[in-house]
Amino acid sequence: MADTPAVTCSKDVDAALKAGQPVVALESTIITHGMPWPGNLEMALAVEDVIRAGGAVPATIAVLDGTLHIGLERDRLTRLAKTTDAMKVSRADLPFAMAMGRTGATTVAATMIAAHRAGIRVFATGGIGGVHRGAEENFDISADLDELARTPVITVCAGAKAILDIPKTLEVLETKGVPVVTFGSDSLPAFWSRDSGIPSPLRVDEPADIVRFQRARDDLGIEGGMLVANPVPEASEIPRHEMEIHIAEALRMAEAQKITGKDVTPFLLARIFESTGGKSLKTNIALVKNNAALAAGIACAFHSA
Repeated sequence: MADTPAVTCSKDVDAALKAGQPVVALESTIITHGMPWPGNLEMALAVEDVIRAGGAVPATIAVLDGTLHIGLERDRLTRLAKTTDAMKVSRADLPFAMAMGRTGATTVAATMIAAHRAGIRVFATGGIGGVHRGAEENFDISADLDELARTPVITVCAGAKAILDIPKTLEVLETKGVPVVTFGSDSLPAFWSRDSGIPSPLRVDEPADIVRFQRARDDLGIEGGMLVANPVPEASEIPRHEMEIHIAEALRMAEAQKITGKDVTPFLLARIFESTGGKSLKTNIALVKNNAALAAGIACAFHSA
């Protein structure tokens, strides 16, 4: 990918892309909006190390002073982790952040856009956005779902965030033609929990199978991405029945305080962190690392296919 004044790759990512080596994209909202300093930097570095250990090159994506970075060197990653006023940028406001010289962390949608532009086929995150509970009244539906339908990037996650309406999210993905594949399980995971209580539409058990599936989609000219749901490791999960209690209370607090829009998810995650005594964050970190490992395996399978 040729650099422009507004888009640049880190040295490692640039070299890997030019050499045709496997690269895995990483979003950055988990760094700026998911946890405080310095734990956010420690987490980001650990996730990048997981990808390197899996044989791929990590490309954490963010906007710094208007420049879209595909991959962050250590000093830039540290600067982002210390930032307290970073925008949370999606498809609608990614160009705004770049045009106005702002610093912003990329959501799933914005990361997919940047990854595709750079020629990166695999992306690891924690959980995708989706249809919020009560969407029939508030119309709160994440842009992530449209992005999955239009941008050809394989997204590895632990399912939709459990604070969402998962059945409705799954219905929207089906309507938009986005394949939802669970890795190694017949049940769709629910972020902190291995089982959402909903059967998975599709199942695969090997990274190479995901690559074969995507190659078949490419051959047929089918546009859009693929969602790979990867259950959190059993030792780190919080059972669904337990999480629903915490989620319900956090939702009640959000409604009482009239939290709306992009502020909803960070608010809910913070309240759940408090009510679980920090356990939700530990599970979040575990699942992100688990997703990074699988994404690296998929990226390497693309490389060897």
